[in-house]
Amino acid sequence: MPSPAIRPVVLGGLVALAVAMGIGRFAFTPLMPLMIRDGGLDAATGAEWAAANYVGYLVGALTAARFADPRRGLRLGLVGVAVTTLAMAGLGAVPTPLVGAGLRAAAGVFSAWALVCASAWGLAELARHRAEALGAWIYTGVGLGIALAGLLAWLGGRQPADRLWLELGLIAALGAGLVWRFSRGPSATAAVPRAAPAPDRSGQAALVICYGAFGFGYIVPATFLPAMARALTPDPLVFGLAWPLFGLAAALSVAGVARWLKRTPRRRVWAVAQGLMALGTALPLALPSLWTVAASALLVGGTFMVATMAGLQLARAAHPADPTPLIARMTAAFAAGQIAGPLMVRALGLLDLADGTALAWTGAMATVVLVGTAVWLWREA
Repeated sequence: MPSPAIRPVVLGGLVALAVAMGIGRFAFTPLMPLMIRDGGLDAATGAEWAAANYVGYLVGALTAARFADPRRGLRLGLVGVAVTTLAMAGLGAVPTPLVGAGLRAAAGVFSAWALVCASAWGLAELARHRAEALGAWIYTGVGLGIALAGLLAWLGGRQPADRLWLELGLIAALGAGLVWRFSRGPSATAAVPRAAPAPDRSGQAALVICYGAFGFGYIVPATFLPAMARALTPDPLVFGLAWPLFGLAAALSVAGVARWLKRTPRRRVWAVAQGLMALGTALPLALPSLWTVAASALLVGGTFMVATMAGLQLARAAHPADPTPLIARMTAAFAAGQIAGPLMVRALGLLDLADGTALAWTGAMATVVLVGTAVWLWREA
């Protein structure tokens, strides 16, 4: 059990990532098929809104390092996630889809600020208390947030989508208030260390490249998995299960790594995660069925946060005095990679290919990229 001084850091980071990623970044994934069902969205516009969110995420990653105190960026990011999520509930009164794209882009900016700043603040605080091993528990928040959003969309799948956006917005506002409370007090990042270790610059560019490849590799299932399930069954109580499974697998996998693989080299953990992710990306494209969609949810959901955690821990180890710039560069590369996924699906769709064919080609390329970087990471480990 964490000490009283550490507990607010772990809980604050966990709640921050649950709100920023589970709602700000990924709530659109389980709600997109419901918005299509309600007639407020079509598949092409949904792909464009997803891409807008990824562009915003890239902008947020590039600007997150500007916050001298990461807690300021964390709080501002979470408030922004709550506001943009609540605003999504009113899209039905707006005739132009550009407003929705703008809201998704803004949510991407705010969620990137929250991720980068929560990582920088939380990992630095844990290092100050000599409790770096607890950093993995912060990243269980992403999976828990995804599972929460997915369960809400599943259990409330017969509600209008705008009502679900309203409910998620209220949850995000509550989470922002909790993190504001947990992040009070002096910050380790606000003080200049007595003897900051020299950064290890070897392999930093490779880390950035591998993290970008990871962003491209996972994004097809992370964006289209519920839509794939909906194409196989129209019942929201069936297709809606894909996303809660994804989030639950993410939370449990990070907890498992934190519990049993504390001493395993992070590059090796990352390599195995990306190899399993490649299998999860390929399965539903090669054999479209409900069981392969479920398997993909478990494989990709169970590895994408392990890869995220391992990559950001490597960034912290490479630049222990101030990891924020390197974390920001890696997050920017990740965002650029995930922008390419939906845009590629959209571009291939415009070439008069069937949606399934566009997804298959993009998924095949993602699988190759994931396997290649997994092999490289394993060899480096």
